[in-house]
Formats: sequence, structure tokens, C-alpha cells
Amino acid sequence: MELPFGKYSTSPQRAPRIYLLLVLAVVVLGIIPLYHPFNLYPADLVAPNPSQISPIYHADEEQKIKIKETETCDIFKGEWVWNPDAPYYTNMTCYAIHEHQNCMKYGRPDSDYLKWRWKPNGCELPIFDPFKFLDLVRNKSLALVGDSVGRNQMQSLICLLARVEYPVDISDNPDQAFKKYKYTTYNFTLATYWSPFLVSTKEADADGPSHTGVYNLHLDEADEKWTTEIERYDYVMLNAGHWFARISVYFENNQRVGCRYCGIPDVPELPLTYAYQRAFRTALKAINNLENFKGVAILRTFAPSHFEGGEWNEGGNCARTRPYRSNETALEGQSLEQYKIQVEEFKIAEEEGKMKGKKFRLMDTTQAMLLRPDGHPSKYGHWPNANVVLYNDCVHWCLPGPIDSWADILFHMFEMEGTRSQEEKLQ
Repeated sequence: MELPFGKYSTSPQRAPRIYLLLVLAVVVLGIIPLYHPFNLYPADLVAPNPSQISPIYHADEEQKIKIKETETCDIFKGEWVWNPDAPYYTNMTCYAIHEHQNCMKYGRPDSDYLKWRWKPNGCELPIFDPFKFLDLVRNKSLALVGDSVGRNQMQSLICLLARVEYPVDISDNPDQAFKKYKYTTYNFTLATYWSPFLVSTKEADADGPSHTGVYNLHLDEADEKWTTEIERYDYVMLNAGHWFARISVYFENNQRVGCRYCGIPDVPELPLTYAYQRAFRTALKAINNLENFKGVAILRTFAPSHFEGGEWNEGGNCARTRPYRSNETALEGQSLEQYKIQVEEFKIAEEEGKMKGKKFRLMDTTQAMLLRPDGHPSKYGHWPNANVVLYNDCVHWCLPGPIDSWADILFHMFEMEGTRSQEEKLQ
């Protein structure tokens, strides 16, 4: 019987030849370095002393190395760098884009605004990986509390995760401003709670002098629409900013203490910053006072608007088509004041939280978004002849667009949180 490789024979004449081949094989294998197929390191690089041998490689170990590198780097200071691989979704592949941020659909002619990623000074921030993210948040939950920029962020995250899975709508509130989604494969819940002032609010007039409403703000009472809900979440992110520019009347201890542009006789005019500081102080204190909240509270800082040539209701626009460099602009005026208030109130809450076992984190997106005047919808959030209130939107962000980089930052923060948890368990 013949085998494919020739005739099988054990004749005495062939035996010396076979022994010689075996000897040659042993010699050759002893001279040529062996290569391990999984780590691609030659055998002669292995340390001769067992105590010098590195531990077995694991993917999570590599991730920890990356995290350690970024620990020494401020990921919130940097520049926008060109990213030819972006965007990672379009308005044709994601259903979750709000119409007013659907810049592709409504004919924005340029596309370079899609091709940038946030690059911190001195380190790399990996591009968002939806598979790794969902694995990281398996059996966890995230609630976004605040205004429409927070909703903008949630829709960005849904679009980025759509490459893996679309969530199921499990909302228990008919109000579209309160949405809750579940990624069933990963048992991950994502929710948004509408609370643009974070404190208890009543709309006193739906129209008002500027046609944007008049609001009564109880600055010492956190909004129960979110405070009664968040104890069930692993992560809660607060954001608020642009709504404080609206006409409002301020209350403390149920007494009217002042207002912004209300024109009510004998009611003192107070600056926006008065209400802004007290609202954040109240909101953060409310979290510290929630006995059963065991999660991580994240304060996402103010994302500046970019109106040029006038205010939002005076023809102001944001028509730039590329990011600023960090040396081309600076945070100033009202935006700077709001940012400083957020950081100050965060530090106060963080210190108080340490004594109560609470965890506070700062997601400082202000500098990054200051540099993106090119990322807003402007007039590309509706058709030119649409029967809507026409103004240029220089507050929200195109999807896809710069706000997608917030997912890169959030992913890194969640990784860091996982590392902290592991280190705490080992202590």
C-alpha cells in the first residue's frame, strides 16, 4: 500500500539514512531560533533566569498599560487632529439622529468637519470601540440628566453603538423627553432625563418677551424628576448650560429673590451666574444626600456655542469649516464664568462626597468643544423652506460630528473606573 508521500519502508538499508536525517533535524532546530506564533518574540529573547520572565500576556493587561500611560496625561487638553477613517456612521445607517442635527440630510455642503478626532497633549486617546464599550458596561446603566445637548450626546452614543446592536425602547414615561433604552445582549441600560436647569422648575409663561418662555426656578430644590430615579443607575452624568440664558425668576426658600430680564417691578436683576452656581450646588448636594446612590456621578462641563456676527436671535451664525488650534481662541466672557462655576462646585461636592463614600468625576469637554466652531448644524437642521422658527443652530452638534469624540473620552473614563474598582478590591 502506498502513501501520498512515497512508499513506506523499514528496510535495513534505509535505517542509517533515517537516523542521519533525525540527527540533522535536531542540530538545525537547536541553531535556528524558535518563534512563538502568538507573541512573535524569538526564543532567544526569552530571559534565561526564570525570575526575569514576564507574566503571560493577556489582552486586558495591554489595556491596563494604555490606561496607565493616560493616567499621567490630561486628556482634556489637546488638539483636533485629522482622522481619515471618520465618520463611523451616517444618517443612512443610524435612525437615532434628531432631525435638527441631521446635517447630512439637510444638505450641508462640506464634509471636513467629520474628519477630526480629539488628541490629548502627550498621549493617545483610542478611538471608541463599540464592542469593547458594550462589554465594559455589561450589566450596568447610564443616565444622562440635563438639557438637549445631553440628548445630543445620547443619540451620538446610540449611533456609535449601532455597529454592534440597536437598543430596545423600554421607556416607562410617555414624555419623549424621558427615554430609556436597553441593549438586551449586554443588559446595558441607557436613559435620558430632561432637566435643563437641574432644579425644580415651572414654566410661568410659554411665550414671554423673547418668545422663549419665562421660568420660575427654585434654586434650592433639586428637580425630583431625576433625583427620585438615579439611585438605580451605575453612572449618572449631569449637564446644563444654555437654558440659563432664558428669562427666569429665581426663588429660594419659596421666596422670590431676583430674576433675569423679567421686568417685574421691585424684583432685583441678578446675573445668570447667580442662578447657575446655586443650581449646580443644589444638584450636586442632592446626589451627596442620596443614601442609596452607590454609583459614579459625572459632571460634564459646558460646551460653548459659536455664534458670530450677532446673537442667536440677531442673525448670528457659525459658518466656519475647520477647527481652531488651541492658540487661536480662548474661553472668555459668560462661557468662562459658567465653566469656572462648574469646576468650583464639582470640587466642593467631590470633597463632601469623599466623606460619604460617593464618587464624583469631571468630564471636562469645554476646551475641546471651544475649538469646534465648524461642528454645529447652523442652517442645516431643516429644509430652507421649512415652516419652522428659523435661526442658525450654533449650540447643538451635527451627527455625525465632533460630539462623537465624547464617546472616546467616556470610554476611557469607564476603563479608568474599572481599574480603580479592581485596585480597591485588592487593597
